[in-house]
Amino acid sequence: MSARARECLAGLDLLACEDTRHTGRLFALAEIPRKARLVASHEHNEREVAAGLLAKLDEGLQVGLCSDAGYPLLSDPGYPLVQAVLQAGHEVQVIPGASAIPLALISSGLPPSSYTFKGFAPRKTGARRQFLEMESESPHTLIFFESPYRIGKLLAECLQVFGARRAAVCLELTKQFERVRRGSLAELAAEFKEGKVKGEAVIVVEGKRQ
Repeated sequence: MSARARECLAGLDLLACEDTRHTGRLFALAEIPRKARLVASHEHNEREVAAGLLAKLDEGLQVGLCSDAGYPLLSDPGYPLVQAVLQAGHEVQVIPGASAIPLALISSGLPPSSYTFKGFAPRKTGARRQFLEMESESPHTLIFFESPYRIGKLLAECLQVFGARRAAVCLELTKQFERVRRGSLAELAAEFKEGKVKGEAVIVVEGKRQ
Protein backbone atom coordinates (compact mmCIF):
# COMPACT_ATOMS: atom_id res chain seq x y z
CA MET A 1 0.00 0.00 0.00
CA SER A 2 1.36 3.41 -0.94
CA ALA A 3 2.19 6.09 1.63
CA ARG A 4 -0.43 8.28 -0.02
CA ALA A 5 -3.15 5.65 0.43
CA ARG A 6 -2.22 5.13 4.10
CA GLU A 7 -2.27 8.88 4.74
CA CYS A 8 -5.63 9.25 3.01
CA LEU A 9 -7.29 6.43 4.98
CA ALA A 10 -5.89 7.68 8.27
CA GLY A 11 -7.32 11.17 7.67
CA LEU A 12 -10.90 10.23 6.83
CA ASP A 13 -13.86 11.00 9.06
CA LEU A 14 -16.18 8.56 7.29
CA LEU A 15 -15.44 5.63 4.97
CA ALA A 16 -18.04 3.90 2.82
CA CYS A 17 -17.11 0.29 2.08
CA GLU A 18 -18.64 -2.91 0.70
CA ASP A 19 -18.00 -4.85 3.90
CA THR A 20 -17.05 -3.01 7.09
CA ARG A 21 -15.46 -6.14 8.57
CA HIS A 22 -13.23 -6.61 5.54
CA THR A 23 -12.12 -2.97 5.55
CA GLY A 24 -11.63 -3.02 9.31
CA ARG A 25 -9.16 -5.87 8.90
CA LEU A 26 -7.31 -3.81 6.27
CA PHE A 27 -6.74 -1.02 8.78
CA ALA A 28 -5.52 -3.53 11.36
CA LEU A 29 -3.22 -5.47 9.03
CA ALA A 30 -1.69 -2.32 7.55
CA GLU A 31 -1.46 -0.73 11.02
CA ILE A 32 -3.25 2.42 9.86
CA PRO A 33 -4.52 4.71 12.64
CA ARG A 34 -8.28 4.85 12.25
CA LYS A 35 -10.57 7.71 13.17
CA ALA A 36 -13.02 7.03 10.35
CA ARG A 37 -16.44 5.58 11.04
CA LEU A 38 -17.06 2.72 8.61
CA VAL A 39 -20.38 2.67 6.78
CA ALA A 40 -21.60 -0.25 4.66
CA SER A 41 -22.30 0.86 1.09
CA HIS A 42 -22.93 -1.97 -1.35
CA GLU A 43 -25.03 -2.76 -4.41
CA HIS A 44 -28.20 -3.23 -2.34
CA ASN A 45 -28.15 0.07 -0.43
CA GLU A 46 -25.70 2.44 -2.13
CA ARG A 47 -28.30 4.86 -3.51
CA GLU A 48 -29.88 5.33 -0.09
CA VAL A 49 -26.49 5.66 1.65
CA ALA A 50 -25.25 8.24 -0.88
CA ALA A 51 -27.60 10.93 0.44
CA GLY A 52 -26.28 10.57 3.98
CA LEU A 53 -22.67 10.64 2.83
CA LEU A 54 -23.33 13.72 0.72
CA ALA A 55 -24.73 15.49 3.79
CA LYS A 56 -21.51 14.73 5.67
CA LEU A 57 -19.48 16.24 2.83
CA ASP A 58 -21.67 19.34 3.02
CA GLU A 59 -20.72 19.57 6.71
CA GLY A 60 -17.04 19.65 5.74
CA LEU A 61 -16.13 16.10 6.79
CA GLN A 62 -13.61 14.00 4.87
CA VAL A 63 -15.47 11.08 3.28
CA GLY A 64 -13.91 8.12 1.47
CA LEU A 65 -15.08 5.17 -0.60
CA CYS A 66 -13.40 1.80 -1.01
CA SER A 67 -14.25 -1.63 -2.37
CA ASP A 68 -13.18 -5.03 -1.07
CA ALA A 69 -10.70 -5.42 -3.94
CA GLY A 70 -9.70 -3.43 -7.00
CA TYR A 71 -11.31 -0.07 -7.70
CA PRO A 72 -14.80 1.11 -6.77
CA LEU A 73 -17.17 1.56 -9.74
CA LEU A 74 -15.31 -0.93 -11.99
CA SER A 75 -17.75 -3.83 -11.67
CA ASP A 76 -18.07 -2.74 -8.03
CA PRO A 77 -20.42 -0.39 -6.16
CA GLY A 78 -19.80 3.35 -6.05
CA TYR A 79 -21.12 5.03 -9.20
CA PRO A 80 -24.28 6.56 -7.65
CA LEU A 81 -22.18 8.08 -4.87
CA VAL A 82 -19.51 9.52 -7.16
CA GLN A 83 -22.19 10.88 -9.50
CA ALA A 84 -24.03 12.57 -6.62
CA VAL A 85 -20.83 14.01 -5.16
CA LEU A 86 -19.77 15.56 -8.47
CA GLN A 87 -23.23 16.94 -9.18
CA ALA A 88 -23.18 18.61 -5.75
CA GLY A 89 -19.93 20.35 -6.63
CA HIS A 90 -17.58 18.41 -4.38
CA GLU A 91 -14.16 17.16 -5.46
CA VAL A 92 -13.49 13.49 -6.17
CA GLN A 93 -9.91 12.33 -5.75
CA VAL A 94 -8.82 8.83 -6.79
CA ILE A 95 -5.96 7.21 -4.88
CA PRO A 96 -4.04 4.85 -7.21
CA GLY A 97 -3.89 1.19 -6.28
CA ALA A 98 -3.95 -2.32 -7.70
CA SER A 99 -6.51 -3.17 -10.39
CA ALA A 100 -6.99 -6.53 -12.08
CA ILE A 101 -7.73 -4.92 -15.46
CA PRO A 102 -4.26 -3.63 -16.43
CA LEU A 103 -2.57 -6.52 -14.61
CA ALA A 104 -4.48 -9.08 -16.68
CA LEU A 105 -3.93 -7.16 -19.91
CA ILE A 106 -0.18 -6.94 -19.42
CA SER A 107 0.29 -10.52 -18.24
CA SER A 108 -1.96 -12.00 -20.97
CA GLY A 109 0.61 -11.54 -23.74
CA LEU A 110 -2.09 -10.03 -25.96
CA PRO A 111 -1.89 -6.61 -27.67
CA PRO A 112 -2.25 -3.87 -25.02
CA SER A 113 -2.39 -0.86 -27.35
CA SER A 114 -6.19 -0.70 -27.30
CA TYR A 115 -8.66 -2.70 -25.24
CA THR A 116 -12.29 -2.85 -24.19
CA PHE A 117 -13.24 -3.68 -20.61
CA LYS A 118 -16.58 -5.53 -20.64
CA GLY A 119 -17.00 -6.35 -16.95
CA PHE A 120 -19.18 -9.35 -16.07
CA ALA A 121 -21.12 -11.07 -18.85
CA PRO A 122 -24.87 -11.62 -18.30
CA ARG A 123 -25.79 -14.93 -16.70
CA LYS A 124 -28.60 -15.87 -19.09
CA THR A 125 -27.47 -17.62 -22.27
CA GLY A 126 -29.31 -15.43 -24.78
CA ALA A 127 -28.24 -12.16 -23.19
CA ARG A 128 -24.66 -13.41 -22.83
CA ARG A 129 -24.52 -14.43 -26.49
CA GLN A 130 -25.76 -11.00 -27.57
CA PHE A 131 -23.29 -9.35 -25.19
CA LEU A 132 -20.39 -11.18 -26.89
CA GLU A 133 -21.65 -10.70 -30.44
CA MET A 134 -21.51 -6.92 -29.94
CA GLU A 135 -17.71 -7.23 -29.96
CA SER A 136 -17.31 -9.90 -32.67
CA GLU A 137 -15.87 -7.43 -35.19
CA SER A 138 -13.90 -5.34 -32.73
CA PRO A 139 -10.10 -5.21 -33.22
CA HIS A 140 -9.58 -4.34 -29.55
CA THR A 141 -8.39 -6.81 -26.93
CA LEU A 142 -11.39 -7.75 -24.76
CA ILE A 143 -11.31 -8.04 -20.98
CA PHE A 144 -14.02 -9.80 -18.96
CA PHE A 145 -14.56 -10.45 -15.27
CA GLU A 146 -16.07 -13.85 -14.47
CA SER A 147 -17.18 -15.95 -11.54
CA PRO A 148 -15.12 -19.12 -10.89
CA TYR A 149 -18.31 -21.12 -11.52
CA ARG A 150 -18.79 -19.90 -15.10
CA ILE A 151 -15.29 -19.62 -16.59
CA GLY A 152 -15.67 -22.69 -18.81
CA LYS A 153 -19.08 -21.62 -20.05
CA LEU A 154 -17.89 -18.13 -20.98
CA LEU A 155 -14.81 -19.48 -22.77
CA ALA A 156 -16.93 -21.96 -24.74
CA GLU A 157 -19.28 -19.21 -25.89
CA CYS A 158 -16.35 -16.93 -26.74
CA LEU A 159 -15.05 -19.73 -28.95
CA GLN A 160 -18.42 -20.02 -30.70
CA VAL A 161 -18.70 -16.25 -31.27
CA PHE A 162 -15.09 -15.22 -31.87
CA GLY A 163 -13.60 -18.38 -33.38
CA ALA A 164 -9.90 -19.25 -33.23
CA ARG A 165 -8.41 -16.49 -31.14
CA ARG A 166 -5.76 -16.33 -28.45
CA ALA A 167 -6.85 -15.78 -24.87
CA ALA A 168 -5.70 -15.85 -21.25
CA VAL A 169 -7.37 -16.76 -17.97
CA CYS A 170 -5.92 -14.80 -15.05
CA LEU A 171 -6.77 -16.07 -11.57
CA GLU A 172 -6.28 -14.60 -8.09
CA LEU A 173 -4.40 -11.56 -9.39
CA THR A 174 -2.15 -9.85 -6.80
CA LYS A 175 -2.83 -12.66 -4.33
CA GLN A 176 -0.69 -15.51 -3.03
CA PHE A 177 -1.80 -18.07 -5.63
CA GLU A 178 -1.87 -15.81 -8.68
CA ARG A 179 -1.65 -17.74 -11.93
CA VAL A 180 -2.20 -17.11 -15.63
CA ARG A 181 -3.16 -19.72 -18.25
CA ARG A 182 -2.54 -18.70 -21.88
CA GLY A 183 -3.57 -20.47 -25.08
CA SER A 184 -6.22 -20.56 -27.76
CA LEU A 185 -9.89 -20.23 -26.85
CA ALA A 186 -10.35 -23.89 -27.80
CA GLU A 187 -7.53 -25.02 -25.48
CA LEU A 188 -8.70 -22.91 -22.56
CA ALA A 189 -12.38 -23.83 -23.01
CA ALA A 190 -11.40 -27.51 -22.79
CA GLU A 191 -9.16 -26.92 -19.78
CA PHE A 192 -11.81 -25.05 -17.78
CA LYS A 193 -14.80 -27.05 -18.97
CA GLU A 194 -15.27 -29.06 -15.79
CA GLY A 195 -15.98 -27.68 -12.35
CA LYS A 196 -15.05 -24.58 -10.47
CA VAL A 197 -11.64 -23.09 -9.85
CA LYS A 198 -10.56 -21.05 -6.85
CA GLY A 199 -10.82 -17.30 -7.02
CA GLU A 200 -12.25 -14.65 -9.28
CA ALA A 201 -11.08 -14.66 -12.89
CA VAL A 202 -10.19 -12.09 -15.49
CA ILE A 203 -10.50 -13.43 -19.03
CA VAL A 204 -8.62 -11.65 -21.81
CA VAL A 205 -9.47 -12.38 -25.47
CA GLU A 206 -7.66 -11.26 -28.58
CA GLY A 207 -9.50 -8.79 -30.80
CA LYS A 208 -10.38 -9.55 -34.41
CA ARG A 209 -7.27 -9.55 -36.55
CA GLN A 210 -7.41 -6.95 -39.30
